[in-house]
Amino acid sequence: MVTATVAMSVKWIKLPYSIALVIVGLLIGICHLLPPVELTPDLILLIFLPAVLFEASWNIPLRELKEGWLPITVLATVGVVVNTVVVAYGMNYFAGVALGPAFLFGAMIAATDPISVLALFRKLGINSSLTMLLEGESLANDGTAVVLFKLVLAIVLSGASFSAASTLGNFVLVVVGGAAIGAIIGYAASRITSLFDDHLLEITLTTIVAYGSYILAEQLHLSAVLSVVAAGVVIGNYGSRNSMSVGTRMAVNSFWEYTAFLVNSLIFLLIGLQVKYDLLCKYSLQIAVGIAVVIAARIIVVYGMTPFLRQHNE
Repeated sequence: MVTATVAMSVKWIKLPYSIALVIVGLLIGICHLLPPVELTPDLILLIFLPAVLFEASWNIPLRELKEGWLPITVLATVGVVVNTVVVAYGMNYFAGVALGPAFLFGAMIAATDPISVLALFRKLGINSSLTMLLEGESLANDGTAVVLFKLVLAIVLSGASFSAASTLGNFVLVVVGGAAIGAIIGYAASRITSLFDDHLLEITLTTIVAYGSYILAEQLHLSAVLSVVAAGVVIGNYGSRNSMSVGTRMAVNSFWEYTAFLVNSLIFLLIGLQVKYDLLCKYSLQIAVGIAVVIAARIIVVYGMTPFLRQHNE
């Protein structure tokens, strides 16, 4: 009910839907209008994340993804690493945060959420190639940021010294392995869907693909995020067009569109509920520094890298 009310309200209020949900969640938490809800890592990573990732990757056209592969790859890998490093040293220098926690914060904040921006793009009629570039980069940087965070966390907890070669090798293995697992699962599911035409069964199968690719990659210590993305891209571009009827494809698309809307709404609402108002006030200066450092880091990444990518395309 809360998410539906906010969704209808933002039609008249000039405020991004995701920000409005966070604010409403914060107000609900301050006024204690709902029982406390704990936002656990398992709830986000295992329940919410696969659905959001699969819906987004299901709708990405492979042709446009191929055209923008270079900027997407560079921004989602090198860009994420540079963003993490700049944020970490910025927080260490300006906010006095120790380097270990600063790098963890940098890795956590490196992945961008394009929901509000994409909604604005659609409203303004921005060309589809830029929209695709933003969405594709956002999907890929989720995977690299999660992998980077886990690597940094392992180093911080173990107290081991940083080895660039070892860390890079693990990073590449986890990223490529996760994508490969997802692509294989997506292809296998695409072949299975050609054996029958039942929209309920095929919705169920895509749900198994979304969560199964995530769980399998996680068990193999590979990138679960990129596994889901690869599976979604394969079944969305190959399976849905070659193995599904038009009616089934529409039913599956409607199911995932609603699922993503519901999950995104719950995520932002729960984020607002988790914010402690007293801590928000207590650490307001560090939070302000963090916002400034993150914005500066993203400016450096975008304006520092895109000129070289533009030259390559030309």
